[in-house]
Amino acid sequence: MTSQVQGTQASNSPRKDRIVSRKERGFSMLEAIAVVAILLIALSFNFVMLQPALKAARATSAYNQCFMLLRRYRQQSIDERKRYIVTFTAPNTVQVSRWDFALPVSPAPVVITTQQLPTDINFQLVAGVPTANTPDNFGNGSQAIDFGQGIGLGGLNYVVFMPDGSSQDTNGNLNSGVLYVALTGNLYSSRAVSVFGATGRVRGWQLVNQGGLATWVQR
Repeated sequence: MTSQVQGTQASNSPRKDRIVSRKERGFSMLEAIAVVAILLIALSFNFVMLQPALKAARATSAYNQCFMLLRRYRQQSIDERKRYIVTFTAPNTVQVSRWDFALPVSPAPVVITTQQLPTDINFQLVAGVPTANTPDNFGNGSQAIDFGQGIGLGGLNYVVFMPDGSSQDTNGNLNSGVLYVALTGNLYSSRAVSVFGATGRVRGWQLVNQGGLATWVQR
């Protein structure tokens, strides 16, 4: 009888109730701080590793913008039997104008859209861009906006798409050339778009490292 009472008293002991497992207590403040610190370090490392990919994505976005505008308005000139002028103005503006036909004199071109490239991407040539083997062998890699190939010394900043799909200047000469976009100071962010005057064909290019040499490859 005495042993049963003693057992009951022991089982109801307040000392035992105060013993709580580590799992029930949860994390200490020090442990929580350590977990947060580890997460922050991991996030910082990933952010640094992603920077080259993010820069390349911005350059590609600017290239796509120029490439698609050229292709779109070449096709639109064919479909609508109208002329469209695509003009590139440094550092990063693209303007498209419609130029209607009329006799005896055509009216002035009408601006239909003006666009900007993504922030920190410009029409430019970064040091190290090849001066030989340029996109479609247009120009010598000395001018970022270099249309008018075969017409004087080049350097025109626009193309006029005609109803037959060709690219011309405002005087009716076939107008070939190339346009370069890049992130400042980043050689391999360089992208280019070339236009072939006789057919208006539009091609895209990317600068890559091939065996230690900066080389243009078609996208």
